[in-house]
Amino acid sequence: AHNKLGNILMGMGRLPDAIAEFEAALSASPGYADAHLNLGIVLENIAPTKSPDRLSDAIAEYRAALRTEPGMVKAHVNLGVALARVPELIPEAIAELQVAIRLQPDSAKAHECLGIVLSRLPGRLPDAIAEFQAALRIDPRFLEAHYNLAYALAQIPGCLPDAIAECQEVLRLNPDDAPGRQLMASLLEFRDGSGR
Repeated sequence: AHNKLGNILMGMGRLPDAIAEFEAALSASPGYADAHLNLGIVLENIAPTKSPDRLSDAIAEYRAALRTEPGMVKAHVNLGVALARVPELIPEAIAELQVAIRLQPDSAKAHECLGIVLSRLPGRLPDAIAEFQAALRIDPRFLEAHYNLAYALAQIPGCLPDAIAECQEVLRLNPDDAPGRQLMASLLEFRDGSGR
C-alpha cells in the first residue's frame, strides 16, 4: 500500500511525500525490490535540480533492487542511465544496459538508452546508431529513438539525407515536437547552406 501510494504521489509531482511512502514500504519490507526501484526513480528525479548528491542515493537504491531481483530489467536500465551521468562510471553504465538487453532483448528503451550513452563516446557513434535502429525495429513509433537516430546520423558524413528522413518521421509522429522541429530546421539549413 505504501509503495502504491508512493507511485501515485510521484505521478502528482509530490516527490518528498513519495519518498516518505517508499521509505515506509522499505521499513516494513526491506527487501521489497519495487520500492527500492521507485525510491531510486524519485531520488534521481530530484538529483538534477535540488540535490545532486541524491544521484548516489538513487544508484544505491537501484543496486538494492537488483540484489533482491537480479533480473529486474527496469532496475538495470535505470541504474545504467544513472551511472552514465557520472563520467568515470560510463563503462559500468554500458555494462548495466547490456545486461538489461541480454535479459530482455526486445526492450526498446534499453537499446535507446545504450545508444545515448554510446553516442557520447569518441568513436562509438556507429554502435549508437545500431542501438537506435534496434530500438526502432522493436517499436517503430518510439519518438525519442527516431530523434536520437536523426541526431546521430547528422554527425556521420554522407548521412544527412537519412538524418532528415528520421527527423521527418519524428514530425510525422508528433507534428508539435519542438526539439524535432528545431533539429529539422538545423538539418535543412545545413543541407541548403552546403549545397547538398
